[in-house]
Amino acid sequence: MGNFYRYFIILCALMLLTGCTPPTELPPTSTTGAPTATQPAPEIPTRPAVETTLPASTETQTARPATATALPVFTPTPDLRQPPEDWQNWPIVPRVSVRAIEIYQTGLALGNNPLAFSKVGDCQSISEVLMGIYDQPMYYDRFDGEPDIQETIRQFAGSFGRDGVAVNGGFNAAAVLSPIWADPDLCEAGETPIECEYRINRPSIVIISLEVWWEGRTPEHYEQYMRQIIEFFIERGTLPILATKADNVEGDHSINLTTARLAYAYDIPLWNFWSAAQPLPYHGMDPNRDDGFHIAPETWGTRSVTALRTLSAVWHTVK
Repeated sequence: MGNFYRYFIILCALMLLTGCTPPTELPPTSTTGAPTATQPAPEIPTRPAVETTLPASTETQTARPATATALPVFTPTPDLRQPPEDWQNWPIVPRVSVRAIEIYQTGLALGNNPLAFSKVGDCQSISEVLMGIYDQPMYYDRFDGEPDIQETIRQFAGSFGRDGVAVNGGFNAAAVLSPIWADPDLCEAGETPIECEYRINRPSIVIISLEVWWEGRTPEHYEQYMRQIIEFFIERGTLPILATKADNVEGDHSINLTTARLAYAYDIPLWNFWSAAQPLPYHGMDPNRDDGFHIAPETWGTRSVTALRTLSAVWHTVK
């Protein structure tokens, strides 16, 4: 009997030792679930250790090795634009931003006409003063050797000599937002001049040059109206080009400064006509008119050619 208990105790001990020993490797598996003898044993993934405490400061933090899941580090692109307060030194022909390209390309997707541009302005934006000559064949040849300019003239043929319904003597930033000043023969009831012009022409680019001064106008009022005009066109994918003016009727250049601030804020092109007029006699102004507003007929050529070069530079970039 004593021997039987001894054998029984030894047998139980052997069974316990065998059951607690892990296998040296896992049995191979196949895609069908049946064991195979040729497949290698799969690796058992391990969970990486997770830090439970944050470092006291970034100065003492130890750099971690890069991993596949590490987030990229982006360096902001510096804003190299000249500030609006330095608008007098801005180039005559503007540089074109990525934002301007986005506006133009969005407009093409919306159905804007890549062969058409519009003007929004007063008597100094009518075709006789602003680029109307470029719809005359003789002026095409004057840019022999400048293929970009000639391509621009071909691209927008028919727009140069067209005034449209958003250009008229006496127009200002408030007038083009009022249905009272819309052409009743071309515009629908309740349309403003800019709404009517957009519907008729569907321009891909619009040149906005509103210079008429009236007593009591403030830069704040001008900015308020201009923002409405700019946003109207941007929402429809028409790229606005703003323009400075040659005169300083207000006495402190505050309108040009406001225009530069708007171009900067919306990141859209600004044609610096003021700068182009400065080397001209009387800074481009008409000495025979005692109003301090109208430019001289001799300045019309400078106004047109700098506007054409601006249109060409902008279009060749955004297209």
